[in-house]
Amino acid sequence: MEKITPRLVSWASLLEPSTLEQAERTSRLPFVFPHLALMPDAHLGLGATVGSVIPTERAVVPAAVGVDIGCGMIAVRTQLSREDLAGRDLARLRGSIERAVPLSAGAANRKVVATAQPRVDELESLAAQAGFDPDARTGRWRLQLGSLGSGNHFIEVSVDEQDRVWAFLHSGSRGVGNKVAQHHIAVARRLMEKYWVELPDRDLAYLVEDTPEFWSYLRELRWAQHYALLNREEMMDRVLRQLAEWSGTDLVEQERVNCHHNFTQEEEHWGRTLWVTRKGAIEAREGQPGLIPGSMGTRSYVVEGLGDRMSLCSAPHGAGRAWSRSAARRRFTPEELRAAMVGIEYRDTDAFLDEIPAAYKDIDRVMADAAGLVRVRHTLRQLVNVKGD
Repeated sequence: MEKITPRLVSWASLLEPSTLEQAERTSRLPFVFPHLALMPDAHLGLGATVGSVIPTERAVVPAAVGVDIGCGMIAVRTQLSREDLAGRDLARLRGSIERAVPLSAGAANRKVVATAQPRVDELESLAAQAGFDPDARTGRWRLQLGSLGSGNHFIEVSVDEQDRVWAFLHSGSRGVGNKVAQHHIAVARRLMEKYWVELPDRDLAYLVEDTPEFWSYLRELRWAQHYALLNREEMMDRVLRQLAEWSGTDLVEQERVNCHHNFTQEEEHWGRTLWVTRKGAIEAREGQPGLIPGSMGTRSYVVEGLGDRMSLCSAPHGAGRAWSRSAARRRFTPEELRAAMVGIEYRDTDAFLDEIPAAYKDIDRVMADAAGLVRVRHTLRQLVNVKGD
């Protein structure tokens, strides 16, 4: 940990000057207390830094959460071992997962399937309780429940240090979360203009507690965060069914972890009630389970929190980008991606070039920096990787 300024603390041993400058701007917002915490995977984001923990009093910054509200990870450990998978056709397993889960940006199910209906019913009930209509944001949210998306979202089948088989995936609140975020970011910007509030960055526009706009955002934010959690649950159920059918085995679920890494919630820290926004960070209270994925082709980690007070009980959410998507496409080649994915069953396409492991920070360096924030429980290595274009 390095205390860079009284209002900025960092755990990142690799930190670009532009990222530091952005984090410092955010930390100077008058309602940030006690300080902004930069995680080991911190990198430049929109308005606020990805890999930052932003505690605020009586205000929230919608763009700090971002447009993928509730994005996060879920992992399930099964009773299967690597030996149970030996000699089997992993390409067939990958194909069955790709058919069961809609992939790519904008993808959706053709209908609400039986497993998703109870979750849709739950979300409709929660929206009614919150007093808003998610159809006003997008009418496709029901059909997108159980879909992956694109970018760095993925589904993996992995094995841990004891060769036990895990299913592991990364996704968020899909189109409806994006629309919720865009609406309230625009509201916050209009309010800043209305009241002549000068900001160091227009993406730091904020909403003040006890205003109608604040509570409208919080109601929809909480709903979208729960949508993201249920979206991961629905996809995981489908992945496990495909794994069971492919292996010819009734799966026994032995452990499950589901956690956000783009979210805001009310918490108590330093004797005060704060709104804590984790933008690319997981909550890591003492003993709390969490998930930290590496990049495509590298290791991922199942962890438990150490409850570090200075980090506001937080930890990194992954490797963090070292190269932007456009820069990675210019810098790396399809041959380099294939070399990085040797031994892993994946769809060989140039569409994934910007996800090459070399475009990300070294996950081992990130985990070394996070040694005071989490304890590693399991180390996962990929056997199968599924992504959307």
